[in-house]
Amino acid sequence: MKKRTVKRIGILTAGGDSPGLNAAIRAVGKAAIGELGWEVVGFHDGFLGLALDRWQRLDKSTLAGILTVGGTVLGTSREKPHRMEIDGKVRDMIPRIVATYRRHRLSALVCIGGGGTHKNALRLIKAGLNIVTLPKTIDNDVALTDATIGFDTALGIASEALDRLHSTAHSHHRIIVAEIMGHRAGWLTLGAGIGGGADVILIPEIPYDTGRIADAIGRRAKKHRNFSIVAVAEGALSREDAAAFAAAKRRKKKAETDEERDRAKAELAGLDARHAGNTMRLAAQLEDLTGLEARVTILGYVQRGGTPSVTDRLLATRLGTTCVDLINKEKFGVMVAARGDGCIPVPIGHVAGNLKLVPTDHSWVEAARRVGTCLGD
Repeated sequence: MKKRTVKRIGILTAGGDSPGLNAAIRAVGKAAIGELGWEVVGFHDGFLGLALDRWQRLDKSTLAGILTVGGTVLGTSREKPHRMEIDGKVRDMIPRIVATYRRHRLSALVCIGGGGTHKNALRLIKAGLNIVTLPKTIDNDVALTDATIGFDTALGIASEALDRLHSTAHSHHRIIVAEIMGHRAGWLTLGAGIGGGADVILIPEIPYDTGRIADAIGRRAKKHRNFSIVAVAEGALSREDAAAFAAAKRRKKKAETDEERDRAKAELAGLDARHAGNTMRLAAQLEDLTGLEARVTILGYVQRGGTPSVTDRLLATRLGTTCVDLINKEKFGVMVAARGDGCIPVPIGHVAGNLKLVPTDHSWVEAARRVGTCLGD
């Protein structure tokens, strides 16, 4: 890599925390400082720190020993640059963010995050900032990249949890319903369900029929397998609920008056509120339909915690060092995407607002069906 004039770059982590964030910070920092002699500034708590100018200098000592540490040493938040609550008021902080960027004489800003982060990065690009992003989320739903930082670790944690649930399900002849993270994309639940030997896997992309799930569990019982593991994504929907959401979204899209739009928004909000208890309702329904005792385990934030896997450390290091290479070549407005064994830049404008969902004919879906897993349809 050819050495250029000394530069100063900024870096932040935004959105939910994921294993491997510190590995990514370390990769960017070490490549920038050690190889190119650049200065690196870390902003605390995502875009909030950028707006309020909360920062620290990153150097070899602050980057030492963080490769295997979970979470993010810079902190994170879900604050949006254009709608940030400051002193009890919602404000557009983009002008303040631009001022912070210029005050620090930054050549570029590295933003590590998921879908929301890419939307916010695009807003800052339109405000004139040089941005490069890295894809991070345990949901693996960022568009145009094969993998995201944190997914592999969460996949291992969720799979191990399903492994452990088998013994109690078998011992007590129970249905164990395990809720796994994933509001709109089912990658984590599908992968963990296959890897953890779940008997039923329910993901947002495939609306389910509760009766068919009960039938599948009943067939197992007839074969003297009086227990079942159901892996359900938090965003999985029954066919009825999926139809209700789709109809409400169509009404919102077709709304011609403010009153119609408000009514559609209220309807969607009500459906969202009702769906919050979906996993508990599903367990109760399966208990009634099968006559087997059902118990619910919600894995929750444990999926985000702890030491990142070697695969996530390697991915974060690949993405982070490629990021510095792109900045050195003054290629901005891109996300560093994992593609095969390499990394490529893709326009942030093509990523923001898009989701990588599980295709219903994906090889993982087909593999699950071929080993007899019920997908609820």
